[in-house]
Amino acid sequence: MNLKAISRNVGYALLVSALFMLLSLFVSWSTKDGAQTGLFISFLITLISGVFPLIFVRGTQPITIKDGYMIIVISWLLSFIFGMLPYALWGDPFTLANAWFESVSGFTATGATVIPDVESLPPSLLFWRAATHFIGGLGVTVFLLLLIPSASPVRSRLTNMELSSLSKSSYSARSGKTVFIFTYVYLGIFVLSFVSYLIAGMQPLDAVCQAFSVSATGGFSTKNASILGFHSTLIEGLTMVFMLLSSLHFGLLFLSVVNRSLKPLNNPVLKFYLIAVFCVSIITGLSLKFSGTIPTFSRALWCGAFQTISTVTTTGFAIADNSVFPMWTNILLMAMAVMCGCAGSTSGGIKADRVFILFKTIGRQIGKTLHPNLVNEVKVGSRVLHEEEVTQYLLYIAFYALMLVVSIIIALCLGVGAESAFSIGSMGNYGALSNSAKFLFAFDMFLGRVELYPIVAVVAMIFDRHRR
Repeated sequence: MNLKAISRNVGYALLVSALFMLLSLFVSWSTKDGAQTGLFISFLITLISGVFPLIFVRGTQPITIKDGYMIIVISWLLSFIFGMLPYALWGDPFTLANAWFESVSGFTATGATVIPDVESLPPSLLFWRAATHFIGGLGVTVFLLLLIPSASPVRSRLTNMELSSLSKSSYSARSGKTVFIFTYVYLGIFVLSFVSYLIAGMQPLDAVCQAFSVSATGGFSTKNASILGFHSTLIEGLTMVFMLLSSLHFGLLFLSVVNRSLKPLNNPVLKFYLIAVFCVSIITGLSLKFSGTIPTFSRALWCGAFQTISTVTTTGFAIADNSVFPMWTNILLMAMAVMCGCAGSTSGGIKADRVFILFKTIGRQIGKTLHPNLVNEVKVGSRVLHEEEVTQYLLYIAFYALMLVVSIIIALCLGVGAESAFSIGSMGNYGALSNSAKFLFAFDMFLGRVELYPIVAVVAMIFDRHRR
């Protein structure tokens, strides 16, 4: 492995965190919230650690595949470690385990929290929490790619590793342009949501934190009651719109804006995803009404739509406590969370694209059973998928399901309740869990964010070296 190439590129990633720590420090100074010292120390340590390899390591050779995977995994891990410094230096309620959990949840844009009283935190730490969403939503490695010179062969190699083939299959663009296209759309959604929240009556800090979260499909809020805490139907509606936009393929959104046409959105995966969201929203709303959970019909449908969109986009914002929902409704919502949004978006999970291909493959097998001589190919729009591609997507789903089952079993063995092993209520938090359970769920968040394979590749490399 080229340790110089790895250390230099990881240094770039740490500088991104240092930049947002500096912004958090400015917030602390302007509000005099008492967190200045911890943020300054965190900024200084992160800045020095990021700059050090850039000063003492010269421009490096093109990276190999192994180097690329190491850069991705180490960049994320070190971002988690340095990202927990502001929490740990603040103190209560942040033990080391809690600070680690909050940092991982932020950077992976998961939105799970261990904090029972979010509103008790100083404004600068609320800003930092949301900023970790913003960094992780686009991706630590993508921010790294924006800093690497465009002519560098490192950028092309890392782009192909960080952005899966699913992300690039719905539109054509060179690897170098793909990174910028995703960034333009991401920043566009952030700016639109920030301005919209300001117009809707949010305070500037609340608006920027909510915009950071919604564009990253994260879920960290500045209110204990999440979006419900703003007591505004307009804000709830805006949040639904931006959660949904952030879960769509950024490349298709870019083409629609540039071409001033909705034609790029005429995509079979996108149609499948939006129909699924619409149907589950209606079913959830009707369930809330007829179960008596929410008495009025209009509010039940509204809450059903919000909770469905929040769950399927893996954002985690809430306007109702889903712990009081009917059990079968929560099971349906969890199934949507596993599927999640489209490839090429900031949402996590399996991705709607793979689920769509799974259903197409099942249909093909049924067709072959009924008509053995029929040539039945798996198509996504006009694109015919090769057998190797289909197998790759199905194996990912199987691998994901296996990791999900294993994690649930381990959580149960660690003493986590059966319901909590699957999910915590939308108004709840993970603070009461044991430290071992927090580390388990933090690892799960990491696995989900980097889409499994980079971590597996790095672990395989480590074991391969030991065998030698």
